[in-house]
Amino acid sequence: MAESMMVPRQVFFTKGVGKHRNRLQSFELALRHAGIEKGNLVRVSSILPPKCKIVSRGKGLEKLQAGQITFVVLAEASTNEPSRLVGAGIGLAQPAKGEQYGYISEHHGFGMTEERLGDFVEDMAATMLATTLGIEFNTETAYDERKEIYKMSGKIVRTRATVQTAEGDKNGLWTTVIAAAVMLL
Repeated sequence: MAESMMVPRQVFFTKGVGKHRNRLQSFELALRHAGIEKGNLVRVSSILPPKCKIVSRGKGLEKLQAGQITFVVLAEASTNEPSRLVGAGIGLAQPAKGEQYGYISEHHGFGMTEERLGDFVEDMAATMLATTLGIEFNTETAYDERKEIYKMSGKIVRTRATVQTAEGDKNGLWTTVIAAAVMLL
């Protein structure tokens, strides 16, 4: 692999919520809540590079500089409907073998609880990785059952989810939620 390739060596996960009368400013406030407002965010698709280390949010945020081009897998959703449940989630499936790539999934939408959204994004990432690794499973079985198959295979070492949900502001302010996997070169 060429040294000049931009392959992230670390990743961290963060989330946030923001409320404001303007949609864009509610998004900015959600980014601030997540700690990633100072970067020039570039959305990327959802491959966890081989040997990419997961670091804490705190360690990751320390490495960011104002104005830095920052690669993210980002889920975001907004509403200005009072009491409408809005959610954004990021799922991760990390392979047991460090030279194998993993998957990061993202989903955003309405009406899903934090737990349901977390299971959904984690399931998506794990299923994408499982199919890549040739793990046999029935897609119709519940995620809890498939999760056990994935873990027992010894090929998937870690799954997780980072989720942010919120109810639309009762006074109709824009409410924006984000969840992100932030890549560090």
